[in-house]
Formats: sequence, structure tokens, C-alpha cells
Amino acid sequence: MADLKNDKDNSVVLVVDDNEQNLELLLAYLEDIDCDTLSAAGGGEAIEIARKELVDLILLDVMMPKMSGFEVCRRLKADPNTTNIPIIMVTALSELGDIERAIDSGTDDFLSKPVNKLELLTRVKTMLKLKDLTDKLERTLAYISEMEAQAADQAEKG
Repeated sequence: MADLKNDKDNSVVLVVDDNEQNLELLLAYLEDIDCDTLSAAGGGEAIEIARKELVDLILLDVMMPKMSGFEVCRRLKADPNTTNIPIIMVTALSELGDIERAIDSGTDDFLSKPVNKLELLTRVKTMLKLKDLTDKLERTLAYISEMEAQAADQAEKG
């Protein structure tokens, strides 16, 4: 199984927010990190991009029309093709119930609005490092599994 992520230079961060000013602000903050960015104005678009592109991290607004960030997160985490993409929910919600709902929907982390640039960049860098290590581990395990299968085939033949 070929992993296309070996061919790309930068990590890819998908930023999802229905508010254009918030979207532009987050994208501007991310210019300080060596990463490529994609953006989506809503949940359906975000799910479509995450399924088609090689996304390494999603910054996801919670309060959006049509489909909330909670629902987007649940759908992405339920899909085997997108379940391993880390998601940081970005929300103005601060009630304990909202935080529990975010965790129950599968988010990996969350940030409160207004977003502090240093906190955002630190968490994004950390999540991208974790994603890179996870991807390397998965490739290594796949390689080991392939080598074990080949060795078993050779043992049966020889």
C-alpha cells in the first residue's frame, strides 16, 4: 500500500469556519508555520475535502449553520479514511457540557475563541508532530507486516 504522504513536503491543515473573518485570521496565523492550508466554509465542504485531500490536521469551528462542528467531527472520526486526522475544535463555547460534547464527538483538542495566536501555533505544531510520528509508525508496522508475510511465504516454499 503506497503512502502518498511521503511525496509531500509540507503538512496540510484544513481550516473550517463559516465566518470569513475568523477563517482569514486563522489562515493568517498559520502563515508562521511551515504548512500548506486548505479552507472550508461549512461542514459538508470540510468532510468532502478531508476525504479527497491528504489532510494532516483540521481546525474546526463548532458553531456553524447546517452542520455543527460536533457533527462534522463525529462523521470524520467514524470514517476509516479520516478517523486518524487530528481535529482541534475552535469554539466560543465554554460551558463544561460543550467541552464534554466536543470530547464525545471525537475531537483531539480544542481552543477557545478569541484564539490566542501563540496557543494556536503551539497546539498546531504539536498535533502535526504527533500526526507525522503516527504516520511513520503506521508505515513501519505495514512494512514489518509485509516482511513477515514474505518470510512466511518463503518458509512454506523452502
